[in-house]
Amino acid sequence: MSTRIAFLKGHGTQNDFVIVPDPENALDLPAAAVAALCDRRAGIGGDGLLHVVRSAAHPEAREMAAEAEWFMDYRNSDGSVAEMCGNGVRVFARYLQRAGHVEAGDLAIATRGGVKRAHLDKDGDVTVGMGRARLPEGEVTVSVDGRTWPARNVDMGNPHAVAFVDDLAHAGELLAPPPVAPAGTYPDGVNVEFVVDRGPRHVAMRVHERGSGETRSCGTGACAVAVAAARRDGADPEVTGEASTYTVDVPGGRLMITEYPGGEIEMTGPAVIVAEGEIDEEWLRAAGP
Repeated sequence: MSTRIAFLKGHGTQNDFVIVPDPENALDLPAAAVAALCDRRAGIGGDGLLHVVRSAAHPEAREMAAEAEWFMDYRNSDGSVAEMCGNGVRVFARYLQRAGHVEAGDLAIATRGGVKRAHLDKDGDVTVGMGRARLPEGEVTVSVDGRTWPARNVDMGNPHAVAFVDDLAHAGELLAPPPVAPAGTYPDGVNVEFVVDRGPRHVAMRVHERGSGETRSCGTGACAVAVAAARRDGADPEVTGEASTYTVDVPGGRLMITEYPGGEIEMTGPAVIVAEGEIDEEWLRAAGP
């Protein structure tokens, strides 16, 4: 007798995800199967996969179970494991609400980047506490098509290199990871953001996400961009004593990023569930190793 494997599809500012509910962590989801599910031609299609598991049922999240009932076991579209995904947290929270696990208001979600606090607004937006940014020292550069720019190294629980450019077209096609120097700065790969100014505390970005390629949005990337822009603009909350809010336009929409004195960062944006269905178990089994 075959097992019915449910899935949903959702997105946050067009950063889209396959959602696989698996409360007791009973499914085997090897990298090859995840990559097949995220394939836009032969699978369901997505920038990543949200594996929904109770924290107590997952070995990487058990120690967070007392603080957060649910664990976001996030995978990149190539099947690799990632620490965090900001847009993914918002969509994960929206799924939990749709499934009746939580109601509008505050909730905690366990991730490999720690426990994240989310707030489901009545107007449909979701606000996520993204924690603090770390700014590792050392000069970094990013290159595309013979151009090279200095980049700000920002760690949001996952690594980012933020480069301010004159035109977003300078980022090129972003089919392959942009070269970053010095070599070895990011041994596990890096998300690279290219940023232009749109107005006072208003920027736009494109991003190459490690393991996924160019995506329509990146939540942790938008936070990294706001942090880098605040330092560039002399608006570091630790220095000014005032919260700093940036509007960050991504190809798939708009995010609002606020950094507070003390370092806490909040991201607000939409999260939408667009479809649900069932995965063919035989197909999924064949897609694995």
